[in-house]
Amino acid sequence: MNIVIIEDEIVSCEDLAEMIQQTQPDGAIRAMLHSVKEAKAYFKTEPDVDLIFSDIQLGDGLSFEIFRQVTTQAPIIFCTAFDDYAIEAFKTNGIDFILKPFDRDSVAAAIDKYHQLKMHFAPRMLDYDGLIRQLTSNKKGVSSILVHYKDKVVPIGLEDIALFYIERDVTRILCFDGKIFLADQNLDQLEKTCGEGFFRVNRQMLVNRTAVKDASHFFPRKYIANITVPFKDPVTVSKNRTTDFLDWLQRR
Repeated sequence: MNIVIIEDEIVSCEDLAEMIQQTQPDGAIRAMLHSVKEAKAYFKTEPDVDLIFSDIQLGDGLSFEIFRQVTTQAPIIFCTAFDDYAIEAFKTNGIDFILKPFDRDSVAAAIDKYHQLKMHFAPRMLDYDGLIRQLTSNKKGVSSILVHYKDKVVPIGLEDIALFYIERDVTRILCFDGKIFLADQNLDQLEKTCGEGFFRVNRQMLVNRTAVKDASHFFPRKYIANITVPFKDPVTVSKNRTTDFLDWLQRR
């Protein structure tokens, strides 16, 4: 995923780039542009951009001037300290509007919106649902999960997935190498698809047995699954799932 930032404040630009990388680890910041003039020159020669984060008020004019004079199909997330230009922003390719000072949550929510819109409007060159059904009906068991990545459908091997989790109502896949993808299926569907190698520790998480190194007491009759990959939240086992979890941990 190729991302361009247009921002004339250097510190804000660097902060935004860091938040984007934290939220979208597989995203590549292709350019950080600091003026209308610089951005117009860039887009005339480098049109291959998936997403643009753009301030509105730049030192040499409004960023709207850029998009009136160059052709880009990339959606734009506008970042500004003022909401005076909200209507004008959505007359361009604007898909979201976040106010400064922005934080990681607002940046993450905007990126989620981009992925959801892309998934909804992307041309369906293949029968993705049919492919998923074919995989899930395989009597020998499913070995991969299909995800949308750029304009492709990519299989991710179950052995490469540490856990599935829900964040801001979106189901995500965390791989052992730290990469994060969005899942097309919800956790109920994934629980059936992935089989006994994965366990639904709570309503928000489905974890791979290979990722669990041990479990720690949390409260009476409650455990935390200690996993082998960095994750921001504790993987807590629901009290009503404790017995089944310990059984599953013992069997594998």
